[in-house]
Amino acid sequence: MRVTGVLAGLLAMVSFPAMAGGSAGAEVQVLDLSQKAIALRSVRGEGNQTGEVAALFRDALLAVGWSSSDIEIVPVDDTAYLIATWTGRDPSLGPIVISAHMDVVEAKPEDWERDPFTPVIENGYLYGRGASDTKFDAVQALVALIELRKQGFKPKRSIVIAYSGDEETTMVTSKIIAERLRNARLVLNVDGASGSLDQESGKPAYWSWQGAEKTYGDFKLEVTNPGGHSSTPRDENAIAQLSAALARIGAYRFTPELNDITGDYFSKAADFESDPLLAAAMRAFAKDPTDKAAIAVLRGNPATIGDIGTTCVPTMVEGGHALNALPQRATGYVNCRIFPGHSKASIIEELKQVAAEPALTIEEVNPEYVVEADASPYDKAFVDAATRAVHKAFGNVPIIASQASGASDSMWYRALGVPSYGASGTFMKDSDDYSHGLNERVPIDDIGRSISYYQALLTDLASK
Repeated sequence: MRVTGVLAGLLAMVSFPAMAGGSAGAEVQVLDLSQKAIALRSVRGEGNQTGEVAALFRDALLAVGWSSSDIEIVPVDDTAYLIATWTGRDPSLGPIVISAHMDVVEAKPEDWERDPFTPVIENGYLYGRGASDTKFDAVQALVALIELRKQGFKPKRSIVIAYSGDEETTMVTSKIIAERLRNARLVLNVDGASGSLDQESGKPAYWSWQGAEKTYGDFKLEVTNPGGHSSTPRDENAIAQLSAALARIGAYRFTPELNDITGDYFSKAADFESDPLLAAAMRAFAKDPTDKAAIAVLRGNPATIGDIGTTCVPTMVEGGHALNALPQRATGYVNCRIFPGHSKASIIEELKQVAAEPALTIEEVNPEYVVEADASPYDKAFVDAATRAVHKAFGNVPIIASQASGASDSMWYRALGVPSYGASGTFMKDSDDYSHGLNERVPIDDIGRSISYYQALLTDLASK
């Protein structure tokens, strides 16, 4: 791996805030483990190193008191998942689960400015695939737990680290873990930054706990024709028919919606939006989700378009079999993020109406990889504990409910009735979010405060 300087000199290069109850050594360990994890190419397929990431984390736990019998690394197909248990004083109580994933999406080095699997620290950021999604967050939570154990904390409830190995693809391990931990008191999902930094000052603006997420769905759209010689074209052409249908779907906008969680988010987060037009639209939409002017502004912003309703977008196409033949088959794929309260079946029916192509068939792809789940209930004990932890570590920043636009491991717990909440200790600017994209990065200035947050939250929840 390549860094700006050597690890032993990191404290001289990075200014860490004072960490209540922690140590500078913990901050260095976060960077060390994060870089080692990023350097492991934990991508589905040949050469998948997710199991090695799990082994890296296991070794860090073994070094501070976990026994080998308390840690499981379970291979599944070409990946693996990790479950590590810190048994509490009363094992009969439902455990507190820390959820994250060790796998990452594919990254092609030729497209990046830096090699995606060679971690780099520059100008207060850690670069590399998995930096923000989500190896850095997984490491911060793990190191916070290590610090608690070193300090002599004795949890009443067991605390379980549950890191999946294929969240970015099939979610097979995600489903397995949720089934195994269906007796959990609650799940803290640290996948992705929960804190928002002010775009101008870089200071913490607000922190949001994520209590719901949209349902993920991939749908295959297909048109078939008899085909024939290209010199004798016909009115029916599979590629032309599919293209027209996809164009209509691409231009279609689902009815905007609002629920308690998104209403809380829009009304409160507007106070911290530097763009007055966007802030006004957020407040207006929270009051009236039919406000056309507000809808237009929110749809025009990548950070908010997914929050106001279902979205479906064409993502892949393939078709034809020869340059000089009429196509016998044309296939397209549409990815949908479905607003809570709507079934995938109802979205398929709506897509059929929008496509307006009788020859088109629509079917879901890999339905076993996702599940529909209701929002987690409002849990006052969790929200109060999270509020205290955030305020202790980051100051008196506002706490806001939020709904995620993408799928995460939380849906598998929620589908089983286990409350799961997005509760990361990382703060980021919207402009720094390069998850799944080129030159992924995460700010590292607040490692100490993030660890302090996790320590306070886990101490609070695991003591009751």
